[in-house]
Amino acid sequence: MATGHERASDGPCPAFTELSEVASIGSNGKVLFATDDWFAPAEWMLKDTDPVFLPDEYTPYGKWMDGWETRRKRLPGHDWCLLELGAPTRIAGLLIDTAYFTGNYAPRVSVQGGTLDGTMREMLLSSIPRQPEHDTGMMGCGASEEELGMANLLATDQWEVLLPRVALQPGYEATRRHYFALPESKRSLVVNHLRVNMFPDGGIARLRVFGYVERLVSGNVRQSFDLIALLNGGRCTGWSNAHYGHPSNLIKPTEGRNMGDGWETARRLDRPPVLRIDGNGILQVPGCEWAIFTLAAPGWIEQVCIDTKHFRGNYPDSVRLDYAPAAPKASCDGWVPLMEAKKLGPDRMHVFLGKQLLEQKQAASKIRVTIAPDGGISRVRVIGKVASE
Repeated sequence: MATGHERASDGPCPAFTELSEVASIGSNGKVLFATDDWFAPAEWMLKDTDPVFLPDEYTPYGKWMDGWETRRKRLPGHDWCLLELGAPTRIAGLLIDTAYFTGNYAPRVSVQGGTLDGTMREMLLSSIPRQPEHDTGMMGCGASEEELGMANLLATDQWEVLLPRVALQPGYEATRRHYFALPESKRSLVVNHLRVNMFPDGGIARLRVFGYVERLVSGNVRQSFDLIALLNGGRCTGWSNAHYGHPSNLIKPTEGRNMGDGWETARRLDRPPVLRIDGNGILQVPGCEWAIFTLAAPGWIEQVCIDTKHFRGNYPDSVRLDYAPAAPKASCDGWVPLMEAKKLGPDRMHVFLGKQLLEQKQAASKIRVTIAPDGGISRVRVIGKVASE
């Protein structure tokens, strides 16, 4: 193991896994090139779902595997792929999961980071197109000598080494998860793309990349945008309960796929035996659940969107929002009301704006979303403008 990189395959998740994840498909991660996709396409390594194993499932190319798996290499060199992250990111750590790849996992990997400009990216995509929209993607394919030569012109092998060559373990439950914390010297680098190297071939079930999104948000920005969005630099920094789904899902750029792709809490045990409502139809309950988000930049909030898509029998009864001022006054005790409790309904988008929001006297740096008594929501959007100071 290289000095400065931590690795653990079993046990508690390291702290960096609570940062923004930017490589998965749900975070707009993409595969731009791979040397080989014979058994399973590289895009499957970025799936949002956990890996599964189908013992009797085969394809015309071999055993169906849930991840990226190349054929047994019979040529000089090693396999590698080029990934585009959802946003420019200072990477803090990686998770490489070899789940179910027990006799066919990649024995060694390394990861490099860099940035392709728009011209180079379009040249690659136009000359070596990929087909992620198909169920089988690029399965059964491998780069030709001409395509490999074209990809090598990008000189990604000269990019900064984020993770030096390390050994992986087979995909049994006790050994499948490999966590790598990058040293401080690497965490200051902002990268848009990664080169993932297998030595020499094999399979990886999932890749996750965690860090700090670096969107350049200027104080002169006039237009409104989503201040809480993951790809704009928003980040989940705290929560009360994430029993069925993590609140970091709320700020993904994509629509929720199902209930598992949102934030859902356990049922609170302090629910009254008989429920009652107030004059506004809101349940009178003693408990609630909350999640806190740091905004991309301090701002003035104009609109709040709460989406309960897919949550039909388990949506919250109500939601309210508070904000933390960017420069709190001496009289401020931390949180200031932004929106009083509003009734929610199942499987729909709720938009609150204008007089539905309380007057904001200071720019907000954080938002606290509170649901009562419990339940699940799919996405949250907080639209506003960056504060001038």
